[in-house]
Amino acid sequence: MKQRGQTEKSRMAWAPVMLLITAFQLLSFAPLLLQPGPPQSPQALWGGVEWPMVVALLGYPAAEWLFMALLRGVTKEKNLAPELLGCWLSGLGLAVCGSFSAEFAWKQAVAIVGGMIVYAVLLWMTADVDRAMKLRPAVAVGAFGLLAVNLLLARDGGSGQRNWLTFGGFSIQPSELVKVAFVFVGAATLDRLQRTQSITRYLIFAMGCVAALFLMKDFGTALIFFATFLLISFLRSGDLRAIGLACAAAGMAAFLILYFRPYVAGRFQVYRHVWEHIHDSGYQQTRVLIYSSSGGLFGLGLGQGRLRGIFAASTDLVFGLLCEEMGMILAFLIPLCYLTLAIFALRSARNARSAFYTIASVSAAGMLLLQASLNIFGVTDLLPLTGVTLPFVSRGGTSMLCAWGLLAFIRAGESGAPRNPPGLRATPPRRGMGDGPLAATKNSPPGRGGA
Repeated sequence: MKQRGQTEKSRMAWAPVMLLITAFQLLSFAPLLLQPGPPQSPQALWGGVEWPMVVALLGYPAAEWLFMALLRGVTKEKNLAPELLGCWLSGLGLAVCGSFSAEFAWKQAVAIVGGMIVYAVLLWMTADVDRAMKLRPAVAVGAFGLLAVNLLLARDGGSGQRNWLTFGGFSIQPSELVKVAFVFVGAATLDRLQRTQSITRYLIFAMGCVAALFLMKDFGTALIFFATFLLISFLRSGDLRAIGLACAAAGMAAFLILYFRPYVAGRFQVYRHVWEHIHDSGYQQTRVLIYSSSGGLFGLGLGQGRLRGIFAASTDLVFGLLCEEMGMILAFLIPLCYLTLAIFALRSARNARSAFYTIASVSAAGMLLLQASLNIFGVTDLLPLTGVTLPFVSRGGTSMLCAWGLLAFIRAGESGAPRNPPGLRATPPRRGMGDGPLAATKNSPPGRGGA
């Protein structure tokens, strides 16, 4: 009893951690708030600082405190570790954006608040499995619709990829929003339909999404979708032979693409040979390796690095920029955050009584971890450079909305699934559940919170 009481007390201590996060953020924002904006800027306030910068950097700590307080009051959850990590990582991204311009800071702050709203909406959608099942067809159709519009209207921005839509000066990346739909549809489809039909339906949806991404030439995001599909399929079936056949089919498809579209292979020729292409195709990665190491343990300070002059410094290369300007110690904590989210999801999934929550939580955490790995290891040449963003940290509105949406699924695995009281035996798995990891998942009767 004493040990249990100590655990509950430690879980309630979110406010002191939030105080430390806020203090760190204010220290990071302080140089930016004292830095004057462009000469004679119409948005300048005291000392030449622009008002969008002030509102963004001072408004964000207030917004995250309000968000955490409302979350604690509404859900009554004691362990708010995922949300604390999301706030800290988002604050890092906001600091990076502020070091570039007031406009970047303002847009990023708005995106973070929008992400928190998306988080709240998805938490409501996933609180009732019956509600999620009813919304599944609309979400699937909406995802296909977004990808179809992207294929029809998107233009090549110069990198060869056609994954951006521009409306009235605003740009969105539909594939980021479809990531959330991908996890939602997969969890809802495979939760209740324990037949081959369920796998077939999700297979059609998943392969349609991956095919659309290949047509957009967004191979990094296509890889994330395919890996997430394999994870979701394994969670449901546990059939390693089927997973192996899917990987073999994907390998054959990749071979055919490389054979009939040789220019695709050119994107990966620089892998492990960046120093041989230091002035052309390996330019970005070699600069990341050079400049990130020059920051040492504590960094050169925000706005003082040389990597910020390289294209995509605040998006695809943001991890290297943080290494250079904020130091290796802080940069080392970033991958640990994503690993912690994955561990949190796995621990929550063990007690979930509904397969919906297990699939949603674990696949969302896996997607975040894989995307972060592709970004971090890609810019450092440990993996091929795929051009994906670093969740929560990279500049970008749709990327931020996606990250907070996936965080909602991780929370759903903890709060959305009811647990059996201590000492109560788990209900035996239903027929047709398979021999996968979910075969041991506890099940509740149909209805609110159950499967």
